[in-house]
Parts: sequence; structure tokens; C-alpha cells
Amino acid sequence: MGAGQGLGLTPCFVLDVNECTSGQNPCHKSTHCLNQVGGYQCRCRPGWKPVPGSPNGPNSTVCEDVDECSSGQHQCHQSTICTNTLGSYQCHCRPGWELIPGSVNGRNSTICKAVKPFFTWPLPPGVHSQSLSRFFEKVNNLHRDFKPVAATDTIQNLIGAMDELLKAPGDVEDIALPVRHQVATQLLLGLEQSLRTLAESLPEGPFTYRSPSDTELSLMNQKPGNGNVTLGQSHARIHLDWATATGAGNSSTGTTVVGILSNPNMGKLLVNASLVLDPKKEEEVQKAHEGPFRGARIQILSPVNSVFLTNNDTEKLASPVTFAFSHDGEISGKRREVICAFWKIDSNKSGHWDTTGCWKLGSGDNSTTCQCNHLSSFAILMAHYDIQDWKLELITKVGLSLSLVCLLLCILTFLLVRPIQSSRTTVHLHLCVCLFVGSAIFLAGIEKETPDGEAGPRCRLVAGLLHYCFLAAFCWMSLEGLVLYFLVVRVFHGQGLSTRWLCLIGYGVPLLIVAISAATAAATASEGYVGETYCWLSKKHGFFWSFVGPLAFIILCNAVIFVITVWRLTQKFSEINPDLKKLRKARVLTVTAIAQLFVLGCTWVFGLFLFEPYSTVLTYIFTILNCLQGLFLYVLLCLLNKKVREEYRKWACMVAGSKYSEFASSTTGTSHNQTRELRPSESGM
Repeated sequence: MGAGQGLGLTPCFVLDVNECTSGQNPCHKSTHCLNQVGGYQCRCRPGWKPVPGSPNGPNSTVCEDVDECSSGQHQCHQSTICTNTLGSYQCHCRPGWELIPGSVNGRNSTICKAVKPFFTWPLPPGVHSQSLSRFFEKVNNLHRDFKPVAATDTIQNLIGAMDELLKAPGDVEDIALPVRHQVATQLLLGLEQSLRTLAESLPEGPFTYRSPSDTELSLMNQKPGNGNVTLGQSHARIHLDWATATGAGNSSTGTTVVGILSNPNMGKLLVNASLVLDPKKEEEVQKAHEGPFRGARIQILSPVNSVFLTNNDTEKLASPVTFAFSHDGEISGKRREVICAFWKIDSNKSGHWDTTGCWKLGSGDNSTTCQCNHLSSFAILMAHYDIQDWKLELITKVGLSLSLVCLLLCILTFLLVRPIQSSRTTVHLHLCVCLFVGSAIFLAGIEKETPDGEAGPRCRLVAGLLHYCFLAAFCWMSLEGLVLYFLVVRVFHGQGLSTRWLCLIGYGVPLLIVAISAATAAATASEGYVGETYCWLSKKHGFFWSFVGPLAFIILCNAVIFVITVWRLTQKFSEINPDLKKLRKARVLTVTAIAQLFVLGCTWVFGLFLFEPYSTVLTYIFTILNCLQGLFLYVLLCLLNKKVREEYRKWACMVAGSKYSEFASSTTGTSHNQTRELRPSESGM
């Protein structure tokens, strides 16, 4: 018997209470309860840590999640992106990377390999360009040698290759405009996609690069926040919210990219591109200028700015994006305006400028602020609106049609009416022939095939013929002034210059001017015979002066001759017939002066003052006077000439079957006296 038994004591067995499972667990929900003999501990779970000031173990312990990604405690491979989770983390492939065979995305053993980040840049079919071939070869080398750790160098080399191509395009500028615009579209898309992918391989934070050619890239690669992001550089600034930049379904990628590339030389490939206005904007333009909108000529004022985001779905953004673009200063005027436009891709992979979905908030001398509900490549344009003035067009067509009929009558009159044959009639004849041919070509072919497109061979031929015909007409007008000078001022009694010399001057001088102009345009590779709106001379590089210069010189000389001849005629009227009444003298002088104004081409002086913005009054005066020049010439040179009227009467009587002798005998007495009285007016005509 033991002592205990002897004493009558019962043995005691101690049982531990598991506070963690008995419902008496006082640990915070962020901790894990560990039972101990006679007690328990509240410890942080794996991937958690005590909050500052809270010891690990007591029942008052409170824990918080450990961000292994930001603290560097993760074991993700450098080819992956660490994504924090509650109590743990995951390792995902970077954008533009893919899993190696056998690897599982999300585990800390995940390993990825880089996918080549470059957009496919093939040479467009049918395009043969050494400059483009060299560029694509450089891009392919960058594609082949790409390493993620050298993404910065790759970006700089890509921009350098693009600058080298655009700074001196060479044979690229010889490519037809539609194909050239296809090349530009492909380059813009390739740059945007390649830079977006390359940016995701950069360390988090801002990145800026400015090339020696002034091409500037600014981007931000960081985790998105809840507010807005503003990105700026010397050429442009962009302001948008992070949700727009990230896009739906892209939050798991870790970082968001916002970038803007400003290229001052890209505009060389986008010259002569068409502009499509938003329907509402087009309606405003037509209402403001009171005429149908036919198109617009554009001038690119700013660099071409390509905007790219992690979000690829940017055709219709939930909230608009605000831009501020720097550009060359340009003063707006009548029918021209600074606008915000973007490059829109056509179905044929080409493109055009468009304003749909973009609007201007304000504009200063060197900066314009815009808002758009989509993203693309943007630029600030100076748009020169082509507004069709139907009244002016009607005057032109009716006036030229009437002039053509009258000029034809003039030509027939000068050829068939023998009593008026002289050296001056020869000049009249060739002047009317040149005006007739020039007016017919103008009326039939001045319009371009496509108002905003490239001028074809037909349009260039029309421009060249118009240049020659109108210069020839003005040369014959100068000969009119020369003949009139010797007739009235010098009282030259001979026949003057022979017909051979007249033709040599009248047709040879304009031929020489046109030949020199065409050769200069070909030598300088300038589009001299490609007008901005019509088949006419270009105002670029001073080519327009090959017409305006001779025109101004001839008008100036003829104006001097006009003043001298009118003054001398006034003296001659008094000498020939001192008894002529003042009213009759004034009437004869007025008719003579008006005749010489049109014959010498002095009415074209109004065209020398038609600078942009055009004066409506001067435009209408110039159009009316010169479209009806043929009508005025017929009236003044034929209908007011007594010999021509008598010949017309003779022909009319012959057609009517009457005897001209009877008509002539009844009118000889009176007509002889009238002829003597009107002789001065004929000399002036």
C-alpha cells in the first residue's frame, strides 16, 4: 500500500486546455493562434508582420500584410513582375514576354523569355526606296539584337534611325502621295507599338530622351494611381486620368505606360494630305463664310505628336484627354484657321487629317490647347478653307463663255474684213487668238481631278499651257502698246515691225519664260505647275513670280503708254477739228480710253492687289472685267469701228438678198461726213 493510499489521497492528472480550439481564442483575426501547455500565443501568419508597436506573440498582437514585392523579399525571376497578394505574392511575365516551356505563370519559380518588341515593319509592296530599305534593315538589326536590360539604348537607336530617314527622305519624297501616306501611316503605327512595348521593359519612373534632330520622347512607367497624370516636354503636354491610361483588364500587369513622341520631321511625309472636317465644324465654316465647303489646304505648324498608353482601346475614351501643343506662330485670317487634327487611317492603310472627336479649347501665338475623346497622332494645322462662291463661279463661267464667242467673232472679223487690214490689226488678231485659247483651256481644265489630291499629268499640262497662253496674250498687249506709241506719239509712218518680228516677240518671249521656269522647277525638284487648289502655278519657292513678274512689268509699261496716248489724243482732237463740241470730244475720248484700257490689259492691275486675305470687292471687279475682256474687245475693236460696221451691213444685205449698191448710194453722203468727224476715234482705237 502506498503512502497516498495510506493517507486516503486520490492521484491528480493535469489536462491542458487548447484555447485555440475551445472557442476561447482571444487572438486578432490577422494573427494565427498557437496553443501551448498552460497557455497560447498569437503570432503573425506567413507573409504578415506585426504592426509597428505591436509585439509578436501576446494576445494583443495585430498584424499587417508584408509587401514582398516592394521590400525585395520576393524570389521572382528578373524576367517577371512581382504582384503582391494578402500574405503572399505572385510572379507574372512582363508585357511582351512569354513563359518558357514547363514554367507556370504565378509561382516564384516562374521564368519568362522576351518576345521581340518590334512591330512588323515590311516595305510596302511595289515601293522601291533605298532610304526605306536602309531604315528597315536597321530596325531588323535592333529586333534581332534586342535585350531587355538594354531597352534604353534600343529606344534611342530606334529614334535615331527614324530621324536619319526623315531628316533627308531622299527618294521617299519621289513616291506618289497615296503610297507615301501609306508609308507614313506604317511608320507612325510601328513607332507607337514598339515604344509602348519597349517602355514596359524600362525601370519604373519617368523617362525622357531628346535626339540631336529635336525628336523628343517623354514617358512615364509606374503603377497607376487614382488621380490624374500629366506628362510634358518642350513640344507637347498631355493630361489624363490613370484609369484611362491603364484600361480595363490591364491592372494585373503591374505598371502603366503613358508616352508621347514629338517628331518635327514626320510632316515631310504627310505633305498635301487631305483634311476632313467634323460635320458640325464643316457646317460652322460654311455658315461663317456663306458658301459651300469644297476642301482645305493645310500647313502643318507643329511637330507630329504620337501618344501611346498601356490601354490599347483608345478609339473611344471614357473621359477626354487634354493636350497643349507648341507650334510656329501663324496669324489667322479670312478663310483660314488654326485647328486641332489627328491622323486617321483609311481602309487602304493610307490616311488623312481629321478633326472628328477633337476640338480646340484655346490658341495663342505659339501654343494651342485641344481636347480629344480618342488617341492617335496629332498636329496643329493651319487650314486654308476653299469656300465655293457660287456667284463668282457663275460670273466666271458665263463671262468666259460669252468672251469665247466674242473672241471668235473678233478673229473672223480681223481675218475677213479687208479694209481694216494693217499691222495693228495683226496684233489685234494674235491677241484675240491667245486670249481665246487661254480662256478655253481655263474654262475646260482649271479644276483639279481631286481638289485635295495630287495633280496628275493632265493638270500639270493645263497649268503649263495656261502659263504660256496668258503670257503670250500679255506680250501681244505689250506690242499693242508699242504700235500705239509709234502711231500716236512718234507718228511713225511706216508699217512698223514686220509680221515675222511681231510673231517672234509675241510667241517667242513667253516660250522662253515658260521653258526657263519649267527647267528651274525640274532642277530644284519643286512642284511649280501644281497649284494648291487649281491647275495653276504654285506659290511655293517664288514660282508664281514667273507669271506675275512679266505681268506687272507689261501692265506698268502699258499704263505709261496709256496715259501718254490719251494726253496726245486730246491735243490731236483740237488740231484736227477745233469746232468739235466739248461734249462730243469728251465722249470720243472716253470711248478711246476705255478701249485702250482693255486692249492694253490695264484692267489686270486689279489682280496684282489680290493678296490673302482676298478683298471681296477687288475679287469681283477683277473677275467681271477680265472674264468679259473678249466681249469688250469685240465691242470696242469691231462694233465701234465704222469700216467693220459697213462690212457687216454688206454681209447682212448679201445674206438677205439685197443689193449693197442701192444701200450704199443712199448712205454715202452722210457716212462720208460722219467718217471725217469720227476719224480721231478710229485712230485711238
